[in-house]
Amino acid sequence: MLSTHPVITDKKILVLEPYHGGSHKAFLEDLVRFLPFSFDFLTLPARKWKWRMRLAAPFFAEKMETMEKYDIILCSGFVDVACLRGLAPAWVRSVPVYTYFHENQFAYPAQQDDERDFHFFLTNFTSALASDQVAFNSEYNRESFLNGAKDLLKRSSDMELERSEEMIREKSVILHPGIDFTAIDQAPVSEAGDEPVILWNHRWEHDKNPEFFFKNLFELDRNGVCFKLVVLGKSFQRQPEIFQEAERRLQKRILHFGYLSSRKEYVSWLKKCDIIVSTAIHEFYGISVIEAVRAGCRPLLPRRLSYQELFPDEYLYDDIDFSDRLMSLLRQKRLSRTTALRLTDCFSWTSLAGEYMRWFGNYSAAPHL
Repeated sequence: MLSTHPVITDKKILVLEPYHGGSHKAFLEDLVRFLPFSFDFLTLPARKWKWRMRLAAPFFAEKMETMEKYDIILCSGFVDVACLRGLAPAWVRSVPVYTYFHENQFAYPAQQDDERDFHFFLTNFTSALASDQVAFNSEYNRESFLNGAKDLLKRSSDMELERSEEMIREKSVILHPGIDFTAIDQAPVSEAGDEPVILWNHRWEHDKNPEFFFKNLFELDRNGVCFKLVVLGKSFQRQPEIFQEAERRLQKRILHFGYLSSRKEYVSWLKKCDIIVSTAIHEFYGISVIEAVRAGCRPLLPRRLSYQELFPDEYLYDDIDFSDRLMSLLRQKRLSRTTALRLTDCFSWTSLAGEYMRWFGNYSAAPHL
């Protein structure tokens, strides 16, 4: 589907997004709102991600045959850029291709019953090599990408790519996805209750480690510790069984349990909570956490992953200390408005738009392998 946005400047950017939903969609909508460029979109709905990674490039290349030349082509990590450059019409050869990695396939933890498909790893890798400019949403994302590629290339035995890491690193930058905090800032803060409210607002999937989170809450419940619970986040047809168990066992503690499609309702619940917890096994960024902190929730986040570059050490934990740290937070108040702003202002589009302007202004094409 091609969508066109009004011309604001004479710089025209074609966006290729095979997985147009969730955070990917929100990111692109904000690019249009906060950057003074003309954007055209070629998109596909956010489903069947494996098929998207395999076939989106030839699909988009075919659509581009009848299109005019652009100043920049912006791809997400779901586009096989090497394939696209091989199949796209001739005008693409003189246009710089930028790739933004919201995630990378190297760092996704596989469930035990899933087989690793190295094709997707290699697609990310060759896409980075074939792009003129590359951005990652966090340093953790970039380092896990490069380390994963290095480990994977060891399997090739007699085909060493000695300069690949250096080349990707040289043409890559770290660009956090900006967040529009307007709705959160304008929503009223609810009156504090007698019991602290713990928030879960992550996807209901194994990689967010809900088992560890809820088992610690079961222990608090058994010990008679005072707390309430709000569980938000997107759920799927297949979800970890621990959610059903938690809804049953923590019934008297629960204020809300389930996904909210209304942004207004979602923000309202953020403002009613006191503590935001992440127990994720992996996290490339952490938008849901940042939004909760903006709303005044005191964060408790794993020291590993992306959080160590986003928040001061006082808000981070090691797994062995999680229970004690959570107990300590239950005795503290919500963040002050001043502290919430200080911790999150750097993630706003107001702060980050200039960095994107500089990135898109970098037209010097990096050499390909």
